[in-house]
Amino acid sequence: MSCDAVASLAFFWLAATSPVSTPAPAGPALSVAQEPLFADIVSRAGALKAEIDAFRGKGELPGAAFGDQIRKLSDLDMQGHLLLAQRGTDGDLKCILRGISQDLPLKLTALTEAPTPKARDLAMREMAYLLNDNVEVITAPPAPPV
Repeated sequence: MSCDAVASLAFFWLAATSPVSTPAPAGPALSVAQEPLFADIVSRAGALKAEIDAFRGKGELPGAAFGDQIRKLSDLDMQGHLLLAQRGTDGDLKCILRGISQDLPLKLTALTEAPTPKARDLAMREMAYLLNDNVEVITAPPAPPV
């Protein structure tokens, strides 16, 4: 038997009997909730949700300062989206933050332009849900990579 034949047989034998190597499992995904930008978003969104809930309970409309804070939160959500995009993060959080950033001004407009008390209450409820979502998507434990 030639050396080439022996080498080929040895190669195939080793390939067939060696354990299959599987990639090491990825470490746990890290939450961004502790990073300053995302912690600020969570803090602001939580405070604004409590504020809109209080206004809703009294049947009052929030003032201009509330609108200013909603616009600032919208800007921060977009900054979070851009930061995750810059990192090359390919996850839901990046897209959700962009969506929330776009939805907050729309919900604010719906709230300020609501023609009836019933429409105003619905707009407040939707704003409260969106603010709550803003907190929960950031503080939820990251899903393992698929």
